[in-house]
Amino acid sequence: MAAQGADAPPPAILQPKLISFDVFGTLISVRDGSYAAFASILRDAGGSGRVDVKEFWEHWEERNIAHYWEPYRRYRDICELSLAETLAHYGLNGAPALIRRYFDAFPAFRLYEDVLPTLDKLASRYRLAIVSNIDDDLLHLTPLARDFDLVCTAERAGGYKPDGTLFKFLIEHAQGQFSAARRDILHCGQSQFTDMVGAKPLGLTVAWINRRGVALSPDVPPPDYTFSDIASALAIVADDPPTILRGSKVNSKVKPDT
Repeated sequence: MAAQGADAPPPAILQPKLISFDVFGTLISVRDGSYAAFASILRDAGGSGRVDVKEFWEHWEERNIAHYWEPYRRYRDICELSLAETLAHYGLNGAPALIRRYFDAFPAFRLYEDVLPTLDKLASRYRLAIVSNIDDDLLHLTPLARDFDLVCTAERAGGYKPDGTLFKFLIEHAQGQFSAARRDILHCGQSQFTDMVGAKPLGLTVAWINRRGVALSPDVPPPDYTFSDIASALAIVADDPPTILRGSKVNSKVKPDT
């Protein structure tokens, strides 16, 4: 549910033209789905019993986010570089190429239980988009189990969320394809250090999907709404939004352009 005080007024009802979602951590349970891959990396790097896999994963993700601010390179390349840095941080001797085990886990990733019922309800009333710091081929491997009206990836945008590049891509294409201005977009995402940091300075309305119940960093622009899951976000969108002409959907499982 939304994080509000006991005497707080009910949340404002929104009528967005487009609702966008972060993928990994918001729709997909990426941590639980990849801990086994990282445990195998730790085992081969001599870290089993010495380094907690969840701690290792979080350090690796922090390094990923740091590299998102740099000139664009593929997500695969960032992940490998971040693994090398994380292995070095813990004094482990492993091959950065072991990151392929993480990529191999993508087809078995699982959606959170609230995702499909919530998206099905929203899809009958709103256009839906995904916005992800990912390569197209890895998104193609991800079992999202549905199509989206707009697909925004780091590969397509030539940049990532934190510096705004990926959200500018979202705004441009939402306007061009659906006449949706930035005030007409509601973005739902789990990462305060990518979703909020990148979207709020551009004037987007952001619902923080705080599934893990982590504290908000004082260095992060606060979200407009906070929910523990995406089903709770249904409370802030109108049941009868303005009529939207439905067009052909864009398959989220697209193959990269050739």
